[in-house]
Amino acid sequence: MEIENEFCGIAFRCVVLIIFETDLQTLKIALAQLNYHTGNFEFNTSKIIDHINKAKIDGADLVVFSELSVCGYPPRDFLEFNDFVERCIENVETIAKACTGIAAIIGSPSKNPKLEGKDLFNSAYFLADGKIAEVRHKTLLPNYDIFDEYRYFEPNRNFNIIEYKGCKIALTICEDLWNINDNPMYIMNPMDELIKQNPDVMINIAASPFSKSQIQSREHVVIDNVTKYKIPLFYVNHIGAQTQLIFDGGSMVLDKDAKFVDTLNYFSEDIGFYELDIKSKKIKNLKPVSRKTFSSSIEIVHDALVLGIKEYFRKQGFKKAILGLSGGIDSAVVLVLAIEALGKENVRVVMLPSRYSTEHSVNDAIDMAKRLNVEYDIISIEDTFNTLEKTLSKQFEGTPFNVAEENMQSRSRGIILMALCNKFGYILLNTSNKSELAVGYGTLYGDMCGGISVIGDLYKTEVYDLVKHMNAIEELIPNNIVIKAPSAELRPDQKDSDSLPDYDLLDKILFQYIEERKSPKEIIASGFDEAIVTKVLRLVNTNEYKRLQAPPVLRVSQKSFGFGRRMPIVAKYLS
Repeated sequence: MEIENEFCGIAFRCVVLIIFETDLQTLKIALAQLNYHTGNFEFNTSKIIDHINKAKIDGADLVVFSELSVCGYPPRDFLEFNDFVERCIENVETIAKACTGIAAIIGSPSKNPKLEGKDLFNSAYFLADGKIAEVRHKTLLPNYDIFDEYRYFEPNRNFNIIEYKGCKIALTICEDLWNINDNPMYIMNPMDELIKQNPDVMINIAASPFSKSQIQSREHVVIDNVTKYKIPLFYVNHIGAQTQLIFDGGSMVLDKDAKFVDTLNYFSEDIGFYELDIKSKKIKNLKPVSRKTFSSSIEIVHDALVLGIKEYFRKQGFKKAILGLSGGIDSAVVLVLAIEALGKENVRVVMLPSRYSTEHSVNDAIDMAKRLNVEYDIISIEDTFNTLEKTLSKQFEGTPFNVAEENMQSRSRGIILMALCNKFGYILLNTSNKSELAVGYGTLYGDMCGGISVIGDLYKTEVYDLVKHMNAIEELIPNNIVIKAPSAELRPDQKDSDSLPDYDLLDKILFQYIEERKSPKEIIASGFDEAIVTKVLRLVNTNEYKRLQAPPVLRVSQKSFGFGRRMPIVAKYLS
């Protein structure tokens, strides 16, 4: 009997040991790809806690959220308000209390305890056992294009992994993974320091904005990191939009061989569950699902713009949009995008013909509105324009018709559209394209009015590409609109080509100058006429004052107009 009891006791201890060791071999990780609202602490915190609870129910050991998830990205000069920072930290502590039986990684500003340097860090908080267990800070602070993080944050200078349930985690924040190319922007690489401590896995929390090339660039960066360090990577990104910036999601999990285990949805919230074998570094997708794939880059841009419109209205508390429908391709494209984002019941269009509007343009606009079943009005600007001409007849006496009268027509339209906005609570959608914005082919306080510029980061030739995508299944935009020569219709028989090079030529020059920052000599050397290049670049640089007063532009390129392209107005370069 004593021998049996002793034997049973030994056997019992062995079973306990085996179970404990097995628990230490795997870590179940959830990636929560969520849509945050800058400064909306209650909303963000509630959403994070909801997903912590969901991940806990589904058996996760650790759930990971994205960069600055508590306050939203980018907070910009909100970070200069101590109250804003205090509320961030208070909500981190609230979220920490939900982390019992599960750990979480969230992003938030934290205070720099040292007098020297910036007052804040951009931080990743590791929450466990109902409290803040560890805090890690961002090392590489982007300060280019749309990014200005060094304006607010102090860079990290200390490197330590986090150990949790037998797993050694190298925790980094967004840009910390990006200094891994042939032209380093920074003098060091955080992972080069963290790898010395033999981590089992990399986790990166990010707020990486969308552009047409960013998805591919992002994939190259994560592959390069895993290839170099030979450990798995869990990467979680924002989705949603904050004014101009669109966040596409696409969070990723890669195994130690740099093979994709999973990629979360683009342009929508998503959550994934994975099991990491700590010793072998193998990863199992615990809940594989089918996700949307894209057939072309213009399809991705389309979805990005729809999300950008939807988010601008939802987060600002707006419901209804209005736009001027001219019978041209730009306003037609914006109408289709607006209907997809907001629903046709929330979109109203207005035709605003003048004495120079062609009958087919008005008819094409009516056809477009009827085809999409949206409410429309026809309001002639003739009486308004006549009144302005009469009002200024003494001052204009003896002068020829010129751009002044053209712009009076455009501004008459702007007055009417803004009056409808004020009376009925609409938000005006701007329909200018990037080619027009680049060369100043638009009227301040006229056709440049609007709350948000929908296609202001698409060159005219890209607008035509977008139409092909939209019409691929059903002809949403009538062919008459697609094939007609672009015109502002502000004087008899006017065509855009009267003032500008053909868009096929213009857009190629603009792309080399704006996106690629090439010099006039380089552009001319690539085969363009010197006189045309000189004219185009002069137009770009002398119209900066217009772009500064334009509405925010939904960003889909690597170099959009807005706070990512900061040019002086009073300057002489190439002007």
